[in-house]
Amino acid sequence: MMAKKPPKPAPRRIFQERLKITALPLYFEGFLLVKRSDHQEYKHYWTELRGTTLFFYTDKKSTIYVGKLDIIDLVCLTGQHSTEKNCAKFTLVLPKEEVHVKTENTESGEEWRGFILTVTELTVPQHVSLLPGQVIRLHEVLEREKKRRIETDQLPLMPPEKEKEPVQDYADVLNPLPEMPRIKHFKVTRTGNNYTIELEKPVTLPNLFSVIDYFVKETRGNLRPFIHSADDNFGQDPNIEDRSEKFKKNPHNA
Repeated sequence: MMAKKPPKPAPRRIFQERLKITALPLYFEGFLLVKRSDHQEYKHYWTELRGTTLFFYTDKKSTIYVGKLDIIDLVCLTGQHSTEKNCAKFTLVLPKEEVHVKTENTESGEEWRGFILTVTELTVPQHVSLLPGQVIRLHEVLEREKKRRIETDQLPLMPPEKEKEPVQDYADVLNPLPEMPRIKHFKVTRTGNNYTIELEKPVTLPNLFSVIDYFVKETRGNLRPFIHSADDNFGQDPNIEDRSEKFKKNPHNA
């Protein structure tokens, strides 16, 4: 059974309203079930991780948070065995309280654990099960959080890296972070005998090779297919180099 799709972010208007309350950078958001020390039952919140603070809203469209939790002094994050199907549970152990958290599915649970540990420990955790693109997001968040703490005198001074926010389909591809690879996901659907790239203005092309060529040209070569392999010759015939050498030596016998 396929995992549930991640929830869509809050509408831009709501996002702008929340910025009036706090200027902390938004790193991750989604639904969480939370049980604090003064609660008997879990409460369902739309939750934002901004800096090292969790902001809780009654729903995705609320502009005023009903509670917040500073996790900068997180002692540890412990996993809990869940008897509920497709559900992740863990506990945020803080100096003065323990907060029990439950996610709607195991995948979002791994993401929440990854982002929380990254911003509190200032390192990308190695023991979370995430896709390559999600891991790259953690590295990006790590750099942003280090920069934020430098600016608020919470870390020794280090040269900050310039950061650019995406404003259109290819903005973050044309302006990547220095020395930091980025993965951006685009949805491509098959429509009859063609393929449609779902952008602000959808683009329809005859085949997948044309799709790849379109991305490469539109981003001036910055966007390329992601190939994850530790072996530079992955996918090649292991004897192809030998055959090439033989062809050079005996071109008439190839």
